[in-house]
Amino acid sequence: MSAGFDRDRDEFARGAKAIVVFPDLGGSSRDADARLEETAGLAEAIGVEVVDRIALRVRAPRAATLIGSGQISDIAGRARMEDAQLVVFDGALTPIQQRNLETALEAKVIDRTGLILEIFGERAATAEGRLQVELAHLDYQSGRLVRSWTHLERQRGGFGFLGGPGETQIEADRRLIRDRMARLRRELDQVTRTRGLHRERRQRAPWPVIALVGYTNAGKSTLFNRVTGSDVMAEDLLFATLDPTLRQISLPGIDKAILSDTVGFVSELPTQLVAAFKATLEEVVSADLLIHVRDIAHPDSEAQRADVEAVLEEIGVADTTPRIEAWNKVDQLELVDRDVLLADASRRDDVVAISALTGQGVDDLIRHAATRLTSAHRRYVIALDPADGAGAAWLHQHGEVLSQQIDDDQAHYEVRMAERDYDRFQQRSLED
Repeated sequence: MSAGFDRDRDEFARGAKAIVVFPDLGGSSRDADARLEETAGLAEAIGVEVVDRIALRVRAPRAATLIGSGQISDIAGRARMEDAQLVVFDGALTPIQQRNLETALEAKVIDRTGLILEIFGERAATAEGRLQVELAHLDYQSGRLVRSWTHLERQRGGFGFLGGPGETQIEADRRLIRDRMARLRRELDQVTRTRGLHRERRQRAPWPVIALVGYTNAGKSTLFNRVTGSDVMAEDLLFATLDPTLRQISLPGIDKAILSDTVGFVSELPTQLVAAFKATLEEVVSADLLIHVRDIAHPDSEAQRADVEAVLEEIGVADTTPRIEAWNKVDQLELVDRDVLLADASRRDDVVAISALTGQGVDDLIRHAATRLTSAHRRYVIALDPADGAGAAWLHQHGEVLSQQIDDDQAHYEVRMAERDYDRFQQRSLED
């Protein structure tokens, strides 16, 4: 095995040569080229240089190595030819399969879950994000006692998937992992409680919450930046954003709303990550409206949509939560395809075609979101004392004032607002 694996993970990862392997077990909704392209993108997201891509048809998966001996020999030969120190399997490997493949290939082997966890380890920027990723990593590695865990007290991201000092003291490692996971869960429980208090405060306000969801690299952060004027990291990079970002925005008829940018989803998102990021994803579960941002120019856009919906179901998002699909990146389509797509979108009331990069259709999306949020609003006629400026301001802030008429004795307002806001206004009047 290359001496590069004895170096620190961060030194090794940058510029390391890797081969990406897609073991096709059948039943995938994507073609092999699309899967290889995505996995290569995941590897390149942590600075790995992908030097070869291999799709294998696996008719009878083997318990010891997943793939056959002839296929192993082929990969080993190509790894030596390309001087590749890393082989990434786009699929799940058992601990024994991973170990046997490393021995046979004389290269480091990681599977899709390990690769995604490695990316999250690099990307997590906040203390909460680092806690979540480390917990997911430990959960994943708890059954793969192939590393020493003496590095667990490091304060920065990155958890040693692509390197490490070697295999030592399995029982001590198990104890270290259990203790560290228990400590992380306690800290994340506190994060969950704090986030819950913030959410309750917003609900008492109450401001509607709009959550952007979608496949990784679909353009959520670019859309978030355009709508809010923020500068959240938005690059042509898988998992560019991990930590949730909340901003206050105004919509037609809604003075204040909260827009939330969340982590991107991916096919076969590790269950460890879904569990660890539960506190973060609760913003999605409790949202008043979901905007599903789709890369409509991607050849696997429909399959990506299904993956996102599967994750939403897994984290407990109700089917009744209103959704809008933002068909993003229309600027990347050929003119004929774009015209067909725009016509299709215009016939649906749950779709808006946009380009978050150029701004095309974004104003329509904002109006559409406002309409969906206010669709249950009712019209009320409210009489105020003409001198009640605070009451008039409250109506403008929490509803859409359709008309107003002021005479000597009273000011009459026709307002469209949510029933809960009307009840709050009535309670305000009683308290006054």
